[in-house]
Amino acid sequence: MQFPNHTFLIAGGGSGLGAATAKLFASQGANIVIADVNEVGGSQTVAAIGSNARFIKTDVTDEASVQAAVDLCKSAFGGIHGAVNCAGVLPGERIVGKTGPHSLASFARAVNVNLVGTFNVIRLAAHAMSTQTPDAGLDKTATRGVIINTSSVASFEGQIGQAAYAASKAGVNGMTLPIARELAKFGIRVVTIAPGIFDTPMLQGMSDEIRESLGAQVPFPPRLGTPEEYAALAKHIVENEVLNGAVIRLDGAIRMGAK
Repeated sequence: MQFPNHTFLIAGGGSGLGAATAKLFASQGANIVIADVNEVGGSQTVAAIGSNARFIKTDVTDEASVQAAVDLCKSAFGGIHGAVNCAGVLPGERIVGKTGPHSLASFARAVNVNLVGTFNVIRLAAHAMSTQTPDAGLDKTATRGVIINTSSVASFEGQIGQAAYAASKAGVNGMTLPIARELAKFGIRVVTIAPGIFDTPMLQGMSDEIRESLGAQVPFPPRLGTPEEYAALAKHIVENEVLNGAVIRLDGAIRMGAK
């Protein structure tokens, strides 16, 4: 799939990985709809992109909210050809803590935002894509869209205190292949990126010392990943039709320890 004259919904595009992806896709000629609960960040991303971008305040866990974002893609730009799921939360809590057991509400919230929210975007975006006139692929096969999800290396090597986060992201991994298989008949691809330690707003509240320590754990390059590197992989996924049904680690070869 090419970018010009195609429209991409970026959930969580108000900052971090999503904002970098939105800007890169727009620079390639794509139309962008930013769907985020962060109104300030979403508006800033749209302002940085220009006239081929729109923002809509969106809660990915709410059906009507996500449907409104999908509808905006169609009303503003004539269709939807891709969706990138970058909205998420990063809780940290021990199963048996100093003040008692892990909060059930915080576990449910992590699963609801990271897993259910991702699924909500997938199902509504895919339904809209499935009704559109397809493009001709490289071998003349019909292609209607591409969906990119965001997982985490924690889904493979979750650390102490990451039970909720790891479970929610493992769920994203687990549904990638069955959804890709199901949507194949419509010419819609599904790929998940599992980033390692990236320099996003989730880490920017930490001290420079902690951030440097985290980066030094990466075998090579020994640093934090950048949102632009995530965006570059997302761009390649859009352009490479054979990438489908896969979970791709983007982590500098890190394998997380228990702590």
